[in-house]
Amino acid sequence: MGELFITGTRARLRTWLASGYALFIVYASLSPFSGWREQGLNFAEVLGAPLQLTYTAFDTIINLLSYLPFGFLAVIALRARCGALASVIFGLCLGVSLSACMEYLQMYLPARVSSNMDLLSNSAGALLGALLAVSVASWTWLLTLLMRWRSGLFHQGKETDFGLALLMLWIFGQINPSLPMLGNVFISEVVRQPFATLPRTPFNWWESSAVTLNLLMLGALLLTLLRVPRNAVTALPAILGAVALVKFVTAAILLKSWALLLWINSEAVLGILLGMLLLLSVLWLPRAAVIGSGAVVSITYFVIVNFVFDSNTPAAAMSVYHWHYGHLLNYNGLAQTITLLFPLLLMLHLWRIRTT
Repeated sequence: MGELFITGTRARLRTWLASGYALFIVYASLSPFSGWREQGLNFAEVLGAPLQLTYTAFDTIINLLSYLPFGFLAVIALRARCGALASVIFGLCLGVSLSACMEYLQMYLPARVSSNMDLLSNSAGALLGALLAVSVASWTWLLTLLMRWRSGLFHQGKETDFGLALLMLWIFGQINPSLPMLGNVFISEVVRQPFATLPRTPFNWWESSAVTLNLLMLGALLLTLLRVPRNAVTALPAILGAVALVKFVTAAILLKSWALLLWINSEAVLGILLGMLLLLSVLWLPRAAVIGSGAVVSITYFVIVNFVFDSNTPAAAMSVYHWHYGHLLNYNGLAQTITLLFPLLLMLHLWRIRTT
C-alpha cells in the first residue's frame, strides 16, 4: 500500500507543493529583489571562509526548519520515480543546489549576507526532511487513511491537485498573525501604553467587504474540489478553525502581549458571517454557476485590494512583533504577495476546470 501511495499520478500534488515551496524559499532569500550590484565577492571565498562565530543558534534553527519541508516534499515527490536511497540523495542534492544558488545570488544584494553557515544549516534541514519523508512512506496505515480520505472527499485529476495546492497556499498566507482574520491590510497600530485607550476608529466597510470576498473565494475553491458540495458546510469551518488556532499560537509566540488578539476585529467577524450566509445561498447552484460566480468574486477582490485599499507595507507591521529578526519582514512580504496572487491563481484554476 505504501508503494501504491507513492507511485503514478499521486505524485502530482506533491510535485506542485515541492515546486511551490521552492518558490517560497526563493522569495524569502532574495526579497526585496532590489539593489542588485556587484560587490566584489567571490563565491569560492564565501564557501571557504571560517565558520562565523557570530552565527546564532536561532539562525541555525530557522534555516534548518526552512529547508526541512522542502527536503520532505521533494523526496515524497521523487519516490514515485525512484527508490528510497536514490530519493534521499536526489532530494539532498536539490536542497543543497537550491541553497547554494540562493547564497550565490545574495552576494549581489547589499541587504543580504551570503554565508557558508547558511548553506550548511539549509542542507542539514533538507537532509532531515528527506529522511523524515522516507520514514513516513513506511507508515502504511497512515497512507491508507490519507488515500481513502482524499479519494472519498475530493475529485480526482490534475485540476484537483492544482486546486488542493492552491488551498494550502491560501492557508499559508492567512496564518500570519499580523494580518486580520481573512484580511489583507497589515496591523500597524502604534505601541500601546499601559492604561491608555486608543481613539476609536470608524468601522471600515471596505475591509469587511474584502473579508467577505476572501471567504467567498475560499468557498468557491472548495465547491470545485469536493465531490459532495454540501460537505463545504463542515469543511469551511474546519479550515477557518485551524487557521484561527495557528494564528493564535503564532501571535502568542511572535506578537507583543497587547497585540495578541488584534487579528480578530469587528470587520473580520462581520465579513465572515456575511460570507458564510452567502455561501449557504449558493451551495446548491450548478457547477457552472459556482465557477462563474467564483470568477466574478476573484476579479472584484483583486480590484478592491489593488485599487481601493491603501494597504500597509510589510514593514509597517513590525511594531506589533516583539521579535525583530529580518525573517519576519520576509514572512510578511510573502503573506502580502500570496494575498495579491491568490485571486489570479484561483481564476486560472476556475478556467482550467470550466469544461470538466
